[in-house]
Amino acid sequence: MKKKPVSRKPSPRRKALWAGGYDAAPGKALAKISLSHPFDRRLAAQDLAGSLAHARGLHRAGLLSKSDLEAIAAGLAKIAAEIADGRFVFEDADEDIHMNVERRLAALAGEAGARLHAGRSRNDQVALDLRLWTVAAIDAAQEGLRALGLALLSRAEAWCKEPVVIPARTHLRAGQPVLLSHALLAYVEMLRRDRDRLADCRRRTAVSPLGSGACAGTTLPLDRRAVAESLGMPEITENSLDAVSDRDFAAEFAFAAALTMVHLSRLAEDLILWTGEEFRTLRLSESTTTGSSMMPQKKNPDALELVRGKSGRASGALISLLTTMKGLPLSYNRDLQETQEPLFSAADTLMDSLAAMTEVVRGLSARKASERLPIESGALSTDLAEELVRRGVPFREAHGRVARWTRRAAKDGADFRAIAATEDPGLARFLRRLTPESSVRARDLPGGTAPARVRGEIRRLRKLFQA
Repeated sequence: MKKKPVSRKPSPRRKALWAGGYDAAPGKALAKISLSHPFDRRLAAQDLAGSLAHARGLHRAGLLSKSDLEAIAAGLAKIAAEIADGRFVFEDADEDIHMNVERRLAALAGEAGARLHAGRSRNDQVALDLRLWTVAAIDAAQEGLRALGLALLSRAEAWCKEPVVIPARTHLRAGQPVLLSHALLAYVEMLRRDRDRLADCRRRTAVSPLGSGACAGTTLPLDRRAVAESLGMPEITENSLDAVSDRDFAAEFAFAAALTMVHLSRLAEDLILWTGEEFRTLRLSESTTTGSSMMPQKKNPDALELVRGKSGRASGALISLLTTMKGLPLSYNRDLQETQEPLFSAADTLMDSLAAMTEVVRGLSARKASERLPIESGALSTDLAEELVRRGVPFREAHGRVARWTRRAAKDGADFRAIAATEDPGLARFLRRLTPESSVRARDLPGGTAPARVRGEIRRLRKLFQA
């Protein structure tokens, strides 16, 4: 069993690596709020990768011998193994993952380890690590979105072959008949936009700030582009002041995560409604529900409710990031340490929620037609109004005429089609053929709910999500 990374307090004489010009250690209160390794240790893999790339850059510049490079590489590999199996000891005096790694490297690689920080500041080091971490988070989120999109498409395809017709709702009131598959594709479209946003965010995130130093760059002849390419980053930052203080990429990712969570929350709400006894359209699998401690009959949609609730957490992370960034002067300020936990929280919340929603969707089943609520005839009112338009009646007149018939039908508890046929016998033939299924088939325009259109959209979206 792997051990958890441990922390220990150093002896009072232990000084931080930045404290060369200090005679005393930071006060207890400052030391407490400065401490970040409990949360930024999750940047370890990125910190080690960035350090190795920087070491190779120093070697190419003739500032690091081959033997020193080999010692650094071996030391970084050992540190990676120690962190992976929980043997790495984090020192509070070293505050963060970056200084903890550097001190351990100096112990393992000796003088070679002490040479690594040449031409680099924690400012550009942290910015690089966060960018690398965010790129990885984007890639993971893309996979999560892909899985959920394909799960929705699978359900949509099944319920298009054996059509399930439901009332589309506006203001949560029945409006017009649509295929349930068409409603699911609305959410796939949201996920498609979410994927596009993340792809765009990734382009602006995969930019290397390394070589920007503390704020003004470095006098050492480092090949910034070569280092960036070795890290899989196609571009480098163009302004050293901006490079060390920019967290736009973090806010942009948090926005993309928050908006995706809003979409997941909307899907959760619809699934709660569609699977409830009031709407009786779908069933949830037992593995995605929980029982009541008091009411034996209950199967509660906890997974959906928790995802709906977690959307607030994602929105909060975005607000926290934007508030921290607001009003900061150039260039680096320690406030930026406070952007990390909201960034991590946004990513964690998004990934957990995507996995939960995918599990829910894969477990969905449609109720039998006999169990589903019938669609009230009033939902066909627009079809009749548009038939009158085809017969030359101005739409506003047709609207008023059909409104009177539907109002009378509601008052009498009658089928509005029967009322309309009585009022206008010339419509009787059309009304005999007018059903929720015929209404759906008639909406055969691009973006419409006709089965042929929905099948085409499923094919189009499947290609996008399988790519």
